[in-house]
Amino acid sequence: MNALQGIEGRVEWGERPAPACAPGQIRIRVAAAGLNRADLLQKAGLYPPPPGASDILGLECAGVVSEAGAGVTWQVGDRVCALLAGGGMAEEVVVDARHALPVPAGLSLAEVAALPEVYATAWLNLFQLGGLKPGEKVLLHAGASGVGSAGIQLCKAFGSPCWVSVGSADRLAYCEALGAEGGVLRGDDLQSLRDFAPFDLILDPVGANYAELNLQLLRQDGRWVVIGLMGGRKAELDLALLLGKRIQLTGSTLRSRDADFKAQLIAELGEKVWPLFASGQLKPQLERQFAAKEAELAFETLASNQVQGKVVLLVDESLA
Repeated sequence: MNALQGIEGRVEWGERPAPACAPGQIRIRVAAAGLNRADLLQKAGLYPPPPGASDILGLECAGVVSEAGAGVTWQVGDRVCALLAGGGMAEEVVVDARHALPVPAGLSLAEVAALPEVYATAWLNLFQLGGLKPGEKVLLHAGASGVGSAGIQLCKAFGSPCWVSVGSADRLAYCEALGAEGGVLRGDDLQSLRDFAPFDLILDPVGANYAELNLQLLRQDGRWVVIGLMGGRKAELDLALLLGKRIQLTGSTLRSRDADFKAQLIAELGEKVWPLFASGQLKPQLERQFAAKEAELAFETLASNQVQGKVVLLVDESLA
């Protein structure tokens, strides 16, 4: 099969052996795959896949079931999307059947390819780890990103007002159109976030650069969930403030979680989040899609940090 690999800082299509489909798994003929920051890091040689995972790029995909292993409920021909530890940017992928979700009515496979990773990440960190409750105030850093776009919509759907930090006025307007109450621009004074504080929960893909400010912005018993290190990995913290406010600081990754954990997460998404796509409360935020031959341009576009929402690679345009 043809598959996309990260080689010495570039991406390249090449022939790879097709994986076997074991009991409990399904084979998906891939229509489209979503791009994520983890793919950029893997391409650069900075984020190897977990042990046992495919080294082919792609943490989410959508397509059509072409083979179903023993003991699964999916049928050949079903339209699905899937959360992956790797392997989505290939003509086909084999995945634990529990990590797949149906395509919501009215959505294309290209649109749905942009959903599993960001909605799983947002739901895990806001609601499962962050314990978000209706009425609590949320701050989403990088609010116009894929995870940020999902987080804004989830906060709105479940009754929690949210604010954002973003890189431009256009991005702030985008976030407000999705449901954010307001926010600030990175290039301006982030201290103006104090106007909206205190927050009950901060979802933080930035890390070190925002660490001191996050502590100041959180209310008593606030929760701070770190999901990325775009702003560095080392920070100096006032632990007296952390203790005095009883802040819960959580580090979180999804890709390396075990199969059972992901299965439970996907089941909860299917029950509580997926119906909101059919009702129109949630919408895929697909900004750009690229043909397979434009893979390098797709990665450059995501790396530019000018994307509002998601970028998707069309692996099989006849399906997408």
